Amino acid sequence: MRLQVAVDLLNTGAALRLAGQVAPYVDVIELGTPLIKSEGMSVIEAVKNAHPDKTVLADLKTADAGELEARLAFDAGADLVTVLGTADDSTISGAVTAARAASKGVVVDLINVPNKAVRAKEGHALGAVFVEFHAGLDEQALPGYSLEALLDAGTSSGVPFSVAGGVSASTIAAVQNSGAQIAVAGSAIYSAEDPAAAAASLRALISRP
Repeated sequence: MRLQVAVDLLNTGAALRLAGQVAPYVDVIELGTPLIKSEGMSVIEAVKNAHPDKTVLADLKTADAGELEARLAFDAGADLVTVLGTADDSTISGAVTAARAASKGVVVDLINVPNKAVRAKEGHALGAVFVEFHAGLDEQALPGYSLEALLDAGTSSGVPFSVAGGVSASTIAAVQNSGAQIAVAGSAIYSAEDPAAAAASLRALISRP
């Protein structure tokens, strides 16, 4: 299983500092939606130039104009972009068209999708390299939120998937046991007193084949 850090910060300098701290321990550097909205596509270029050996994911959460938005991110250096699972199939297909032209990839983000397992299969059939079983910060704060339910949906989907929504040192073993290809850690890393140590600890808890 690979480890992805969600860089949910608001400026390029802070993003570069965090990426530099955790790069030795992560496989994928995700540039969060608020960061890209704040700094624009230039932050993608800056992080990719600083870490050309890492997979850089632009978390656009595209809901429309899939081909155009994906192309903008790929031109800036992104390796992967996210499209919302709630978007129309044509939006996902458009982003996939741009990805194939650039030899890159699309991830379908299932945030707020009611039947995640079903939509995951549809997204993968449309050409997504994997789907993200994602519970956002607002959903995680609601009473009754369950990471276990998210993991069960991922397992039952039968398609390649990542998990985002409460991944931490105490849950990462369950994430791996679910069959997830990627564990996405956000606040467990960026809110830690020592982000590098937090990333290293998560990496150490991931068993290798």
